[in-house]
Amino acid sequence: MTLPACRSFLDQHPQAELILVGKAEALAPAAGWARCRLVEASEVVEMDDPVEIALRKKRDSSMRVAIQQVKRNAEGVSEADACVSAGNTGALMAVARYLLKTLEGIDRPAIASVMPNQHGHYTTMLDLGANVDCSAEHLLQFAVMGSALVSAVDGKEQPTVGLLNIGEEVIKGSETIKRAGELLRAASLAGHLNFHGNVEGNDIFKGTTDLVVCDGFVGNVALKTAEGLAGMITSFLKQEFTRTPLTKLVAMLAMPTLKRFSRRLDHRRFNGAALLGLRGLVFKSHGSADALAFENALNRAYDAARNRLLDRVHDRILETLQALPGAGQSAAQPEAPAARHAA
Repeated sequence: MTLPACRSFLDQHPQAELILVGKAEALAPAAGWARCRLVEASEVVEMDDPVEIALRKKRDSSMRVAIQQVKRNAEGVSEADACVSAGNTGALMAVARYLLKTLEGIDRPAIASVMPNQHGHYTTMLDLGANVDCSAEHLLQFAVMGSALVSAVDGKEQPTVGLLNIGEEVIKGSETIKRAGELLRAASLAGHLNFHGNVEGNDIFKGTTDLVVCDGFVGNVALKTAEGLAGMITSFLKQEFTRTPLTKLVAMLAMPTLKRFSRRLDHRRFNGAALLGLRGLVFKSHGSADALAFENALNRAYDAARNRLLDRVHDRILETLQALPGAGQSAAQPEAPAARHAA
């Protein structure tokens, strides 16, 4: 899965370089690849390993070594500009936060990914599970980081931001959501964000805003619900089109349309969640990702690196959080990333 995706990625991006990290036997098929360097690791973080094992016991795991590639030395230079991993999400977040640290002005990293919308594009959403309990200030920080991500990857200088709530009215929601709305409106009035207002769950798929902000508990539930619904719809269609000889014939006639429909719902096209707020670019791929999905995760990391996502996050943090001192501290200037990846 990983190596075919990496081979295809290199073929599609002649300017990119890859650093492949893993056990020697796993890396052997990639020996001799152009624009590719192999780094051996003696251990692997398993999907069921507790975070403590990944942090304290497996110090030579492929996950840890890969993240180490994007950590800058005293001169501000790193071996790679982005890390992509399909490993244990909790361990990845913990190890990345431990090794890279968070940007000044950011209390907690957040997981950001995309969901398809009816405009044929996608809606970026965060947090999707890194932070179960969030303050209003955290939600403001997520909006700042998410805006920088959309701006860097999609080329939208002022992406619209929606705050996920149980209604559009400002009087609805918990006290935390109401306070977050106040902070986001203040940042918008100051010209630091393009805040649309409160949005509801259906707005994610309507594409009402470019970015939807929520805490990690709500975001993860929304993500898993959407994935489950897409799977159910696909299953229902298959059942109905294979029910009788006549429906099978109809299915054959409708095959081009069904393929286009399936592609629009294909979660593999949207694989690659960014761990925002760290002093380095780290992207999480689904653990069950096939070659197509993992290559898309590599593509997202590549786009983020070459579009200077770290600089953009830093700049937005600096201008927004300094203007709103109650929301956090100012950030330190990171170096601009290029386009080398550790996978």
